[in-house]
Amino acid sequence: MTDIFEKAWGLLKDDPYVQSQGIELVAIDAAHTVLEMTVRADQRSFLRAAHGGCLFSLADTAFGLAANCVGALSVGIDTHMAFIRGCQEGDRIRAEANEVSRSNRIAVYRVDLTRDEETVATFTGTVYITRRDLDEALQAP
Repeated sequence: MTDIFEKAWGLLKDDPYVQSQGIELVAIDAAHTVLEMTVRADQRSFLRAAHGGCLFSLADTAFGLAANCVGALSVGIDTHMAFIRGCQEGDRIRAEANEVSRSNRIAVYRVDLTRDEETVATFTGTVYITRRDLDEALQAP
């Protein structure tokens, strides 16, 4: 396991909401993050399809890990998600996050959600990159 994978795995393990959603880390490096989850019955909407909130949570988690596992504490300042195809209970959804651009203070990420190679949603997110080290920030009360 790489240091970045261990860091990401530790962050997910310490996140009760992520744990409650069944989000799993598949792969991560400095430029790419992959997470997966299987849509459960308790993640359905009243329309009997996957609730948009569980798909957003998957994309947002991939975005957060991609932005934060490279060093400085980064906080989301803008997100947008487009839902392209519906998902059902039992569907295995993959989120792949990639950095689109990065400056000293701002970074933009795109996350594609797929089911069996078919795109079901796209997400874009922007973070503000702080001057705080992530590990030090996590130790603060």
